[in-house]
Amino acid sequence: MIDLKGIKKSFNKTDVLKGINLKIEKGEVVTILGPSGSGKTTLLRCLNFLEKPDEGVVEIGNILVDTEKATKKEMLSIRKQSAMVFQHYNLFAHKTVLQNVMEGLIVAKKVKKQDARYRSERVLEKVGLQDKLHHYPSQLSGGQQQRVGIARALALNPEVILFDEPTSALDPELVGEVLSVIKAIAQEGITMVVVTHEMSFAKEVSDRVLFMDGGVIVEEGTPLEIFHAPKEERTRRFLQRISSDSFFPYLKERVN
Repeated sequence: MIDLKGIKKSFNKTDVLKGINLKIEKGEVVTILGPSGSGKTTLLRCLNFLEKPDEGVVEIGNILVDTEKATKKEMLSIRKQSAMVFQHYNLFAHKTVLQNVMEGLIVAKKVKKQDARYRSERVLEKVGLQDKLHHYPSQLSGGQQQRVGIARALALNPEVILFDEPTSALDPELVGEVLSVIKAIAQEGITMVVVTHEMSFAKEVSDRVLFMDGGVIVEEGTPLEIFHAPKEERTRRFLQRISSDSFFPYLKERVN
C-alpha cells in the first residue's frame, strides 16, 4: 500500500534521511520512535511531499513517483492519498469547528457544501465533538482542537493518516482523550503512521514499531519484539533513557 525506496533528504548539507526503505500494508498501524533530530518528522513529511525528497521513490496506493523527476501534478496526486494531523493543530482561527472540517472537503476534494457538511458532522460526532460544531478554536481546549484536526483528516477519507506527535503540544491531562480517539480509529482498520513519544500508546496500538536514529531505521519489529527484546544497543539505550523502570524493568538490567 505504501512503498518507500531509497528516500534521501538533506537540509543545508546535513543529511537528515539517508536512504529509507519502508513498506506499509493496507490497514497497518506503524509507529515511529526515536530521539529528536533522528528524521522521524522529515520522513512523515516526505511521505506526502510536504517536504520533497532529494532522491528515492514514493508509492501510495496505485500512484508511484520518482522524487527526482516529480512534477507538481504528481506530488499533488500523492498528497491527496494522505491526511496529516499536526502537532500544533493548524486550525483556521476565524472558522468554526464545522467550517474547519468542511474546508478541505470543499476546496481540495470539490465536495458539494451540503455533502461536506453532512460528512463533517458525522466525523465530528465520531471524535466526540458533536456539541462543539459552532465553536471557534479559541473556545476549545488543546485536546478538543487536536480532535478537530483528527476529524478533518478523517473527513478526507485518505488512504493513510499521518500523525506527527499528536499529543506533544498538549497538557498532560489532555493527552488521554486524544490517544483514545486515535486508538478507536486504529481499530477501524485505517492505515496509520504515527510519530510519537507515548511508549504505552505505541505498545498498545501498533502492528509494527520503527526506531529511527541518525536518519536511518535502526530497528523494526512488533511491539513485543521492540519493547521486550530489542536487538540493537541503540534501541535499548533509547528505551531505557526515556522510560520508567516500571514500564521497561528488563531494559535496566540489560543496559547496566
